[in-house]
Amino acid sequence: METNADDLFDKLRRQMVADITAHTVFACAEIGKAALSARVMEAMGQIPRHEFVPAEIRAYAYADTPLPIGCNKTISQPFIVALMTDLLDPQAEDRVLEIGTGLGYQAAVLSGLVRQVYSVEVIEELARQAKKRLARLRLRNVELRTANGYYGWPEHAPYDKIVLTAAPELIPPALLQQLKPGGKMVLPAGLPDTQKLLVVEKAKDGRIATRELLRVRFSLMEVNPASEASPRSPS
Repeated sequence: METNADDLFDKLRRQMVADITAHTVFACAEIGKAALSARVMEAMGQIPRHEFVPAEIRAYAYADTPLPIGCNKTISQPFIVALMTDLLDPQAEDRVLEIGTGLGYQAAVLSGLVRQVYSVEVIEELARQAKKRLARLRLRNVELRTANGYYGWPEHAPYDKIVLTAAPELIPPALLQQLKPGGKMVLPAGLPDTQKLLVVEKAKDGRIATRELLRVRFSLMEVNPASEASPRSPS
């Protein structure tokens, strides 16, 4: 039975990759490209998304849509995960900071593309589950922390790349500071009904350039100063 399930998930994952390819062509005018990086698409085809959704909705894991993961949060639509990963331009030696671990899917996709992923999740239950799911797949280059991601993870800064999977109204200043000169950040930002996907580039001299892409809808980022006080590793 397990082999049959694995075969089914493999087939669904291949279909998901085909759906992302088609969606990219459809969104070409907004995102400025008709195809995503072959490395990114390969990673999307390798990571088992069904391992990062609750068991009761595994059958829908490869649909090109966001899905609920508990705690009023969602796992992002596969096309959006692929697009944001592509926009980061991940390189093999990059150290990447992710804000908003969820159950760990975006971190898992990045893990095969970069040297190290540091991921911050404000909800302890999600962080604990993410740690177990990533460990089950033996993805050892992902380090997790339970904390308010608005403040980043300064101990490991600066980062080559930063990606946010929760939307602040404005780009958090701490994350701009923790981005390495020459680095890149991809994030959703704005009010709930007017969020845009942004690409932020930090020049070697520290100047910031920002460009907007398509409209998106992400969970809002927590901006509670009290939650900065006690960062911890998920148990």
